[in-house]
This record gives sequence, C-alpha cells and structure tokens, in this order.
Amino acid sequence: MHQTTITFPDLRLSSRDGHKLRGYFSKLFGKQSDLWHNHQEDGRPIYRYPLIQYKVVRRKPMLVGLGEGATLLIRHFLEVQALDIDGLHLPIHNKEVKSKEIMIGVRGLEHRYGFENPWFALNQDNYQRFRKMTPSEQKESLCKVLTGHILAFFKGIGHWEEQEIKTEPIELESINAKFKNQPMMMFKGSFISNAQLPDFIGLGKSVSRGYGTIREES
Repeated sequence: MHQTTITFPDLRLSSRDGHKLRGYFSKLFGKQSDLWHNHQEDGRPIYRYPLIQYKVVRRKPMLVGLGEGATLLIRHFLEVQALDIDGLHLPIHNKEVKSKEIMIGVRGLEHRYGFENPWFALNQDNYQRFRKMTPSEQKESLCKVLTGHILAFFKGIGHWEEQEIKTEPIELESINAKFKNQPMMMFKGSFISNAQLPDFIGLGKSVSRGYGTIREES
C-alpha cells in the first residue's frame, strides 16, 4: 500500500487542532474529492476509514494519506503555501514529504506501538459497561476493542487478513480529555500486536482528526 506523509516542521499547533487542519484543507481541496472530508454533497457523512488524516504530532501539523489519499497529497502538496488556523495566516517555509510503499498484515512477528495522540476507544454505550468492569475485565475489553480497530483499518484500506490478529495492551492508562467540548475518557500508552501497521495511521474513533495516532516503538 502507498502512504504519503506531509509534515510542517516549523509550525506549532495544539494536539487538539487536527479538526482545524481538516476544515482548512477541506475548504481548499474538498470540491475536487470527498476523500478530503468524507461528506456527500448534501452534507451527510460517508462512513469509511479516512484515507486522508489530519494530525498534530508532538505539536507539528501533519497530513497522512493512504492509497488514493496518498496520491492526492502528492498531487497537491506544492499548492500548499500557508495554513489559516483560527484567523491566523501561517506561511509555510518548509515541508517534509515522504511517500513510500508500506507493508501491512500479520507476519508472525510482534510489534510494539505507542499512541502519539490519545486513543478514542469507547463510545457512550461501551463506556458505561467499561466503568463497571474489574481491572482484568477492562484489560480484556480494551484488547478486544483494539483488535476490532485494527480489523476496521484493514477493511477500510481493502486488506483481507486471513490470520488471527493478536493484541496486548501493556501500558495503557485512561486520561480525561475533551471532544467537541465534552469530557471523554481516552487512553494513552502502548500495546503489542502481531499486525504490522504503518506509522502515523489512526486507530479508533475520529482518526481523521488525529486521535489514536500510532507509531512503532523500537
């Protein structure tokens, strides 16, 4: 699979500004392809794994494209000369562009991944159930949720995985975060999986805004 990442190393934003990046680029290029925003012309959402994702990783703005999304980033990156965020015009003097073919799937090896941004793991229903579980039950539940999110990623990019996906949350802890100004429980830390996953993709809910961004740890 083809992956493209574009990083703006001289700019600094908050980790919660992923949705502002999404809004800016959706206005800039959204009429050319719905991959920039995942909405139909009448505004209804398109429910699919986003092939273009907007992130702020360690305060640096980043775009991540997969498959057709990777091609779109390459096609348009020269046109991006500035960002307009919260009424501020931020000229871009430096862009780091990486485009490569990546390997994915279960390959018999264990990989350790860390969440660069909080993992939005639970919806309102399973959050209420999660609160009533014992610590061991919570760990087992998070393992199943994480495996489901990896499967959703594979499905979203058109990869059929025949082998069993195994995951093990090893250093996950809950944190209090806000989503659309509402308090939410999210998670930070790391996990182990036998699935080979690309750096900087998102797992879980709201990955287009940067939540659940992972990176393989050495």
